[in-house]
Amino acid sequence: MPTADEMLSAEAVTGLARCLRRAGRTPTAVRRSVRALPGTSFSERGQLVRDALLADLPERYAEVDALLRTALADPEFTGWMIWPVTEAVARRALPDSFDAGMDLLAALTPRLTAEFAIRTFLDANLDRGLARALEWTGHPDEHVRRLASEGTRPRLPWARRVRAILDRPECTVPVLDALHADESEYVRRSVANHLNDISRGDPALAVRTAGRWQDTSPAVVRHALRTLVKQGDPEALALLGFRPVTGLTVTGPELVAAEVAMGGRLDFSFSLTNTTAESVRLAVDYVIGHRKANGTLSPKVFKLTTRVLDPGASVAVTRSHSFRPISTRVYYPGEHTISLQVNGTAYEAVSFTLS
Repeated sequence: MPTADEMLSAEAVTGLARCLRRAGRTPTAVRRSVRALPGTSFSERGQLVRDALLADLPERYAEVDALLRTALADPEFTGWMIWPVTEAVARRALPDSFDAGMDLLAALTPRLTAEFAIRTFLDANLDRGLARALEWTGHPDEHVRRLASEGTRPRLPWARRVRAILDRPECTVPVLDALHADESEYVRRSVANHLNDISRGDPALAVRTAGRWQDTSPAVVRHALRTLVKQGDPEALALLGFRPVTGLTVTGPELVAAEVAMGGRLDFSFSLTNTTAESVRLAVDYVIGHRKANGTLSPKVFKLTTRVLDPGASVAVTRSHSFRPISTRVYYPGEHTISLQVNGTAYEAVSFTLS
């Protein structure tokens, strides 16, 4: 992941000051904010530059709108400098210029994204914000259409939660219904991620919604239901054609070694045999029981493969799992486990030691 210096850098903020000056505004506070950037986190510098912008921008929203639309004619007015600009727009537009502020975010979003700032509007008036987002689903620019989906996500990464959306998970579904078959893969992926967010709080709503899209957007449905598939949700699995199999013989996982060094990899193999008289469609995952600091095990599901096995057919699979250091997990030495999960059914775990 890029560092704060690589995103909202001193060069980006200096560039923002140049753009404001060319648009007709003296950027005194923005220029001064550059000196305060060293040692700050990304969120801290975003707030720092936003507040500097608010000090430099006019008090009246109409004048802010005119100034920033002039800046949009400048090709340098793009990239990470846009992030604090969208946040400043949200502060200036509310509460009296709601629609105009939303329109300006739509104009700014192709230059980076306004998906975080839009949440200030949704907090202020969810129904009014969603109505405008629904209008954006027909916008000719894919960035604006994506904003309608991405900005209203219940669990948007890096963003604060909008409590009203979490309390009313069905409220954003009309936006998704309008975009699930969008011509842009960029937009469709946002829709899938959005529905995946919904599935974490309301699995039944997510499955019902995906069921309406299955014939027209099967790839979106698969991606949207990935968390429910990992959780072994029977309704999600059934929608994707993965039904419980009573005549499946699962052998393994068999480990190449029962001890893995920190930073190394766990090599394992397994086999599946269909003993029924019909072909079966299989979603095969594996589950690592990670050791926690207190000695208990925390399961994490990993996608492995999907297969169709004809009657009497077998398949043998070999895989490896890496224990290289990553920023999102701390590894603790000691006993771990690995097990298979097929069409939501968990099979017996095998222990190994991480040393």
